[in-house]
Amino acid sequence: MSDSEEVDYSLANPDTLTKYKLAGEISAKVLDKVKAACVDGANVMEISILGDKLIEEETAKVYKGKKGIAKGIAFPTAVSPNHIATHLSPLPSEPEAELTLKDGDVVKISLGAHIDGFAGILAETITVGSAAEITGPIADAINAAWYASEAAIRLVKPGNKNWDVSDAVLSIAESYGTKPLEDMLSHQQTRNVIDGTKRIILNPSEGKKKGVDTATFEEGEVYGIDILITTGEGKVKKSESRTTIYKKTDNTYSLKLKASRTIYSDIQKRFGPFPFTTRALEDEKKARMGIQECTQHALLIPYEVYEDKKGEIVVQFFTTIAVTKNGIIKIAGPATPDLSKFKTEKKITDENLLKVIASSLKPSSKKKNKKKSKAAANGGEEASAVEDAE
Repeated sequence: MSDSEEVDYSLANPDTLTKYKLAGEISAKVLDKVKAACVDGANVMEISILGDKLIEEETAKVYKGKKGIAKGIAFPTAVSPNHIATHLSPLPSEPEAELTLKDGDVVKISLGAHIDGFAGILAETITVGSAAEITGPIADAINAAWYASEAAIRLVKPGNKNWDVSDAVLSIAESYGTKPLEDMLSHQQTRNVIDGTKRIILNPSEGKKKGVDTATFEEGEVYGIDILITTGEGKVKKSESRTTIYKKTDNTYSLKLKASRTIYSDIQKRFGPFPFTTRALEDEKKARMGIQECTQHALLIPYEVYEDKKGEIVVQFFTTIAVTKNGIIKIAGPATPDLSKFKTEKKITDENLLKVIASSLKPSSKKKNKKKSKAAANGGEEASAVEDAE
């Protein structure tokens, strides 16, 4: 390839999907180890540090010596228990550094790796301990979030609109007596971009709904599908826990403080366009001061820690997907939960949504559809998917 020839970074280039999948495999491998560390008495900050360390170690093993191929953390590890909804990744100097997990906690783990700017981000919700069966609101929320996620993924197909997903998630959540978190966004992703212009909003407030344009899904696109469901009323607030995750924007500004310029230069070199945690910066005190000026002038955006009311439970599943000519591909995502452990008497009654959940991620020919219908009639795998949702 000549220097003047532009590289095709779309999904039409097989290398793009290969890099996405590799990033997803690394994220899944790291997630498994992070989940194993989430035991009674485990420290939340130490688990977050472990996840980031593992992502860096695993990404360092691939594309060795390849010039121009950046790799590393696409999203820092966050461990958010119970009513804490998102982005908890404590600093050593903060009170949350002492936070530990306990049996019965419902824990959301989010993280992501990237290869050459192609990110495989995921999130999963687990319960700490070895309870054989879980009932009540927690079971309702787990079922709601999982089926909402599976429906959302299948609805992101060419020709459908973002509002189709929003409506489906709300309907499924309400079937289980739960609510999607208000105004939470899922984004289109491209190389070096995890918050693209096409967006899906959950449970939109009137003010936010007006700010989200109608978008039509197209073949060749990648999305991060972020489903957050709560046992509460759907409204969350900024936590008193300090924000520690930030991302560089494309804005420009001439910083006044030398410390700010030094920190910003370090951020540009080390993290590029992806989110980072201030824990990764060498001098926490200087980092705070520099980040403050950068944030004030929109050079950085914060990923705030949000929380519901104490006593409520928030559940999250995040899946990175690719919309291809062969159907939907899960690039990175959570493991399928053992829903037999989460007993609920509530169920989805909307037949159209049940069909969506039971449908294949890959388009089927008429012949395959006939086989599938026969399998469903005989209580096969497709029928089981619907029965589980019911």
